[in-house]
Amino acid sequence: MIIVDTALKKRAEEGRPLKVAMVGAGFMAKGIANQILNSVPGMELVAIANRTLEKAVDAYKLAGADEVVTVKTVEALEQSIKEGKFAATDDPLLLCRAEGIEAIIDVTGAVEYGAHIALEAIDHGKHLILMNAELDGTVGPILKVKADKAGVVYSGSDGDQPGVEMNLYRFVKSIGLTPLLCGNIKGLQDRYRNPTTQEGFAKQWGQDPAMVTSFADGTKISFEQAIVANATGMTVAKRGMYGHDYRGHVDEATELYDVDELKKLGGIVDYVVGTKPGPGVFVYASHDDPKQQHYLNLYKLGEGPLYSFYTPYHLCHFEAPLSMARAILFGDPVLAPIGAPKVDIITLAKTDLKAGQTLDGLGEYMTYGECERAEVVAKENLLPIGLAVGCRLKRDIAKDSAISYDDVEISEHIGHELRREQNAHFKLEPAPVNS
Repeated sequence: MIIVDTALKKRAEEGRPLKVAMVGAGFMAKGIANQILNSVPGMELVAIANRTLEKAVDAYKLAGADEVVTVKTVEALEQSIKEGKFAATDDPLLLCRAEGIEAIIDVTGAVEYGAHIALEAIDHGKHLILMNAELDGTVGPILKVKADKAGVVYSGSDGDQPGVEMNLYRFVKSIGLTPLLCGNIKGLQDRYRNPTTQEGFAKQWGQDPAMVTSFADGTKISFEQAIVANATGMTVAKRGMYGHDYRGHVDEATELYDVDELKKLGGIVDYVVGTKPGPGVFVYASHDDPKQQHYLNLYKLGEGPLYSFYTPYHLCHFEAPLSMARAILFGDPVLAPIGAPKVDIITLAKTDLKAGQTLDGLGEYMTYGECERAEVVAKENLLPIGLAVGCRLKRDIAKDSAISYDDVEISEHIGHELRREQNAHFKLEPAPVNS
């Protein structure tokens, strides 16, 4: 959003910087801290919360902060903000409760932990930016309802692929075309990858092996495309999406899709593997006006019926601060659910599983996630993968089989409570069982 830089420059000149805070101090969060401290005039990162306090301090110091104070109370944090200091804490709820913080960005990727933060931030009038597709894809629609009631912005993040897709979707729609497909370009898709297979890559880039695995096994892209669907009203053409392996350019991949099917479905989200330019995102759109079709052909977008628009990169932490500026200055979410969920992310067995086993977390050894239409998830009572960790299996589950609530004893936490509230609010209930 080009207007944001002008608005931030003005706030810097006026000596009224936006005051924001961050939860998380991992690989991506460190990049965000470095970006705000060194490259975003008109914005101050006044606090970082992380479960391991030392990592929050390290994120600041890596960005060049000379002095970081550690705080354990709201009063101490508020005093730190007044004095213009950088504050670190192991209690994220302090960020939600403290005066002087306008927006919070969650960079954790954790559903239960993130849910507590989201509710507290909303209750205390803080705009909430999620670089946490896992939370958004699991209970985002009900969190958006709560944020709307509280009068705060609930938003995904610029820089993450969903945010870049949504920016492109909005641009395409604004020039009069009809978006029919929002897509994501992947370099690898192998649902059986695990932290052991991904350990080397993770170590090379200083990332968490489970997080890297969630990219490789398709869980992460399922979350990402589900939240795009929920922000646009699109759906999926099939469970797991098409996920074509296509080694040409994304402009040429329009041939993979039937425009009539896309129109009938009301638009879909999808991904492609190995397509150039990667890693990028794309939107395929149509135009019904023959005069405009002529212009589009003149401008080298071809004869249609699908016109290809793409962004050949997503610059995660570089763009994330702009999301907070958009929320605070303009009340403009990057992306957010527009109503009832359209697409959900279900749990499938990565290997044969046995009764009595307790399911591990995202990007680990036992499960992977795939997109499914929300009405199917409700009807079949399928277990969202964002809530699968800690659930105990009642029966054996074969490799690649979907896991339902009927198959598990759930590990109760706030995510399940929010999920029940979401289902009730949007009237998404399991189909009755025939007696």
